[in-house]
Amino acid sequence: MLKRILLFADWYEPGFKAGGPIRSCVNFVRSMSENYQVFVFTSDRDLGSTQPYEGVRTGEWVAAARTAGDAGGARIGDAQVYYSPPEGLGWKNIRRQMDAVQPDFIYLNSMFSVKFTIFPLLINRWLPVRTADRGSHPTDRGSYSGRKPRVVLAPRGMLRDSAVRYKSGKKKLFLSAIRLLGLHRTVWWHATDETEAADVRRFFGNKVKVAVLPNFPAAVAGDAAVPLKEAGEVKLIYIGRIHPIKNLDYLLTVLRDVRTKVKLTIVGAAEDSGYWDKCRQIIKELPQTVEVEYLGEIANHQLPAITARHHIFISPTQGENFGHAILEALSLGKPALISDQTPWRGLAAAKAGWDIPLDSPGRFREAIEQAGAFGQEEYEGWSCSARQHVKKIIDQQDLINNYQKLFT
Repeated sequence: MLKRILLFADWYEPGFKAGGPIRSCVNFVRSMSENYQVFVFTSDRDLGSTQPYEGVRTGEWVAAARTAGDAGGARIGDAQVYYSPPEGLGWKNIRRQMDAVQPDFIYLNSMFSVKFTIFPLLINRWLPVRTADRGSHPTDRGSYSGRKPRVVLAPRGMLRDSAVRYKSGKKKLFLSAIRLLGLHRTVWWHATDETEAADVRRFFGNKVKVAVLPNFPAAVAGDAAVPLKEAGEVKLIYIGRIHPIKNLDYLLTVLRDVRTKVKLTIVGAAEDSGYWDKCRQIIKELPQTVEVEYLGEIANHQLPAITARHHIFISPTQGENFGHAILEALSLGKPALISDQTPWRGLAAAKAGWDIPLDSPGRFREAIEQAGAFGQEEYEGWSCSARQHVKKIIDQQDLINNYQKLFT
């Protein structure tokens, strides 16, 4: 019988507002479900929503929801999902569902979540779990024993300085509690790059167990039509939360002095209203050569068609532990203009884009002007290089085998 992985995630498809963490989970399930039985315990509503997902059964284990983004309405991987209503997120029900699944492994997809990280950690540490001959459904129960699943915790970039400094008091208290209870020593930490591994050791010491593995990517897109590109103009697309850590105001400020015609499309949730007001004020002051369109929140499965109409993906983020939107843009043939605070480096050498330090806004401006100067032939060359660059990186990573070593 296949080993069982129980994934805890605050949000999961069909949700999309939480962005990258949801994509990380969905790609993990799709990639691992051939060799494991995967179960997902999650909330029944999207980030910031007061209503549950339409048409999704809650409070019970069901086959993964179907979404319009899956070809033919296919399931989200081969998983069982428990979409919990708010009243089901207490200690007793979480323990009940852990008993029901009898996991061999627990995978935690957050750093600062009480109900989806701390509760499972404490339950796994202090309470026995069931183990016996198991059927294929989580309600096939066994008897209690002392066996404990291996726990893998993915911080998802939440230990970066740029992330910890927001609501820093609560986060530092949270980290202190984890150290005081010794929970950091009971898990394998999943870092997506060496920078995140260093962040884990900085907070929890050099003796903790850390595995460095990139996230599973979404399937690389096939060849997409290259949009018309005329010298002297460029269409940029920004996809991400409208939050200080994503640095949209930095980009808008750079655009004040750009000497080329720019069309910027912004996609993302304005979750920080004060910060969005600041950005809108900068937009009002931009020159007439810069046009800005805000599309608001867009479901993940609709993003490729929107991205395809643009020339350059742009994100001056203060920190990404992976950057699903960057990978997906590159796979669509969109050169990426990003900060150097992501794992996607060396883009200029590959003619796949630019990764620039945030203390060099002039270089961001120059890169936009360089892209603006591209004619059709030169742009098509960079577009092809972007696709080839991301495909080469994915082909070099033996992710399935390396993840199986972690979940063994």
